[in-house]
Amino acid sequence: MAVVIDVAGLGVRFRRNRGARRSFKDLFASRQRRTRPDDFWALRNVSFQVESGEAIGVVGRNGQGKSTLLKLVAGVMLPDEGRVRVSEGVAPLIEITGGFVDDLTVRDNVYLTAGLHGMSRAQVDARFEEIIGFAEIGDFVDTPYKHLSSGMKVRIAFSVISQLEEPVLLVDEVLAVGDRGFREKCYRRIEELLAEGRTLFFVSHNEKDLRRFCARGLYLDKGGLVLDGPIEEVLELYNTDYGV
Repeated sequence: MAVVIDVAGLGVRFRRNRGARRSFKDLFASRQRRTRPDDFWALRNVSFQVESGEAIGVVGRNGQGKSTLLKLVAGVMLPDEGRVRVSEGVAPLIEITGGFVDDLTVRDNVYLTAGLHGMSRAQVDARFEEIIGFAEIGDFVDTPYKHLSSGMKVRIAFSVISQLEEPVLLVDEVLAVGDRGFREKCYRRIEELLAEGRTLFFVSHNEKDLRRFCARGLYLDKGGLVLDGPIEEVLELYNTDYGV
């Protein structure tokens, strides 16, 4: 199988004190010299590969770099060290409502968001009714997006993104908002996409969901990759480490 995600020596550094300033000299100093006492590495020395068609579950406590890793793979964040190479297009189900414009209607947002992800107007025209039908918000098509509930916003965002034909799916815990019935509907849609041979990167704290979708797991802790292996082994080690 072809490698679609290649991560090598990955490192991302953040600053605890957001108000801190770097001096002009810092821009031209070495990496070691630029490091400040309030800097910390959210991820460091992380390396792995993902082959086409694999379903990967990312495991770890809050604040251990899971969502950061997905953003790096999505290309919305750049690493401070190492590299991330993705050879296929990505459908990012992470912070999926972030690209929607509050003052535009649902209809306009569907066309805008789908277009930004590469769908032509003709393609959106052909799938518009399916998108709205899946989201179950037909009565709100001409309502400004800002007037939707948080659950409805997730519905329409998931419905649009899941129509993309990109080979790689990145799924964060965005579906925690909303009713149980619609969440199950979304999960069935993800299973359909996996059956088509898509590659899945899935972040969740729900072990049942991780076992449902994923055969392999990545366990992140303290900024590093602790274990890359079968999802059952990854979950067992995680539970042992934290007494779950």
